[in-house]
Amino acid sequence: MRIVADTNTVLSGLLWQGAPRRLLDLARERKGTLCTSLVLLAELAEVMARDKFAERLRAAGVSAIELLQDYERLAETVTPEALPTPVIERDPDDDHVLACAVSAEARLIVSGDSHLLDLKAYRGIPIHTASVALSKIVSAPR
Repeated sequence: MRIVADTNTVLSGLLWQGAPRRLLDLARERKGTLCTSLVLLAELAEVMARDKFAERLRAAGVSAIELLQDYERLAETVTPEALPTPVIERDPDDDHVLACAVSAEARLIVSGDSHLLDLKAYRGIPIHTASVALSKIVSAPR
């Protein structure tokens, strides 16, 4: 199953335990394919570099660059086309997640962001929290 996770979901999975981590683990186990884009990778790098994550990175014994490189190796990078019209006007950065999902031919978008979750789906691609996504992935036929 091809999956696009938003930046906060990926960051949570990289730095903490829980459903987002399990989502990354499933990709490592080849039970799903995480897809991303250069824009989403750049956003992840910018967010990880924030001071509020420095202590967590130190505690994990890893640098932001190493973590980003690990995710780049894990995820498939696609080159999305811009959406023809803005979808989430309150947070235009969320449109990058949607564009990535369309270009990646994803079957699932994973997010904790209310702007994305409120859509419920985009172009037939369901949008779920990490917990709900996990249940869908593990119950999906192979």
